[in-house]
Amino acid sequence: MAWPRRRKDVALHSADVEANGSKGRILWADGTPAPGPDAAAAPAAPAYILIHGIGVSHRYLRRLHGELATAAPTYSLDLPGFAATPKPRTQLSVADYGAFIAQALKASGINSYILVGHSMGAQFAIEAALYAPAQARRLVLMGPVVDSRHRNVRRQGLALFLDALLRENASSNWLVFSDYFRCGPRWYFTELPVMMAYPTESRLAGVNIPVLVVRGNHDPVAGADWSLRLSQVVAQGSFVEISRAGHVAQHLRPQKVAAAIRSWASPPTAAS
Repeated sequence: MAWPRRRKDVALHSADVEANGSKGRILWADGTPAPGPDAAAAPAAPAYILIHGIGVSHRYLRRLHGELATAAPTYSLDLPGFAATPKPRTQLSVADYGAFIAQALKASGINSYILVGHSMGAQFAIEAALYAPAQARRLVLMGPVVDSRHRNVRRQGLALFLDALLRENASSNWLVFSDYFRCGPRWYFTELPVMMAYPTESRLAGVNIPVLVVRGNHDPVAGADWSLRLSQVVAQGSFVEISRAGHVAQHLRPQKVAAAIRSWASPPTAAS
């Protein structure tokens, strides 16, 4: 029966990963090959790679992870400096994180994948796709930042506050804010200007693979006009809104988000 999975998050295994002197973590569920030779020997179908945003971790992606893992190998990452992973010695750029993701996946034997990034994780996913274009088959940007309406910290912070107050439930707010605590203010505010300065539109324009932009229809962080415009920056862009959801749509509506991703990622059949 499917209904228990909506009430209990999938159990995940984890392993440390290291690249360019930074350390993070990769996570997977039963049914997905463990990172290493088993992953390299897996079928050619690309794996889903879930990438969190600033200050948080894989935990708010866990429900989506469980949904996607029923159909394809799925891995989540905890990136350096977040989720109580070791803090890098210096500030990392978005490109640094993209290189870390691509190199960590290569070291883990994962050579074909669909990158799924949320919020600042969308920026990380763009850079990972640019770093390893032969391995990144498709790209999903969920609630991408920074919306052109929020190009300063005050406006961005207000949008996040309104989302937490009006659009999220208790469990999503608990996951996000407890992860902020685990990350700590020093690293959060080290990376915040990196997020704010990243030229999402111009960097996305260099991506030559299919791109899906996903937003909750009540998301005040990634607005409808901004999200639609991003989907039009690339030649193979698509856009979908998830009903009755805010910025953390993948936690509140994991089945709908997963269905949208799977439908878009599945190759068309002769009948269709």
